[in-house]
Amino acid sequence: MKSDSQLQQDVMDELQWEPRVHHANVGVAAKDGVITLSGFVASYAEKIAAEKAARRVKGVRGLAEEIEVRLDSDAKTADPEIAKRIADMFDWSALIPKHKIDVKVEHGWVTLTGTVDGYFERKSAGDLVSRISGVKGVRNQIGIKAVPSRADVKDRIIAAFWRNADLDASTITVAADGNTVRLSGKVHAWYERQIAERAAWSAPGVSRVEDNIMVV
Repeated sequence: MKSDSQLQQDVMDELQWEPRVHHANVGVAAKDGVITLSGFVASYAEKIAAEKAARRVKGVRGLAEEIEVRLDSDAKTADPEIAKRIADMFDWSALIPKHKIDVKVEHGWVTLTGTVDGYFERKSAGDLVSRISGVKGVRNQIGIKAVPSRADVKDRIIAAFWRNADLDASTITVAADGNTVRLSGKVHAWYERQIAERAAWSAPGVSRVEDNIMVV
């Protein structure tokens, strides 16, 4: 098991390796395997990139994020203009269903509501908004329409685990109850937990995933 000082250094190295992050402005602390990121970045997209870089590091058991988004003076944008940009991007995107998502912008913070057919439509909307200039944060409250769960959802998820060379499927337990999938078990790194969760979300008919996998 890595010491906190080694884990801290590994995360700092990963942030330096990530081209989307100005690592000099991000502080890293480690305690008992939990990483705390602090400091400031120039955009919400950079903040998300820093979080993902930290989670990729082996040995990270949890993440506390205290990064602040500080926009340059020329990047500040009025809320109505941000809302219009988002609406235009939604109209242009083939991945996002038309007229199913409502957008509210307040002091640079975007709240998304509405209902879509699947998880990846919800995720695509949040990812698109995070890249728009002037956005300080995103509250993705989009709901997923209930879809009858298929009887083989559990087998599909387990098969997806086994296909992934980075994940030991034997350490993961899958329970399917209606549209809800519950994951439990143990993995050695945070990114393995994310692989398992993505596989669960990609299964047909799933509208909720409860991820209780522990990183040890």
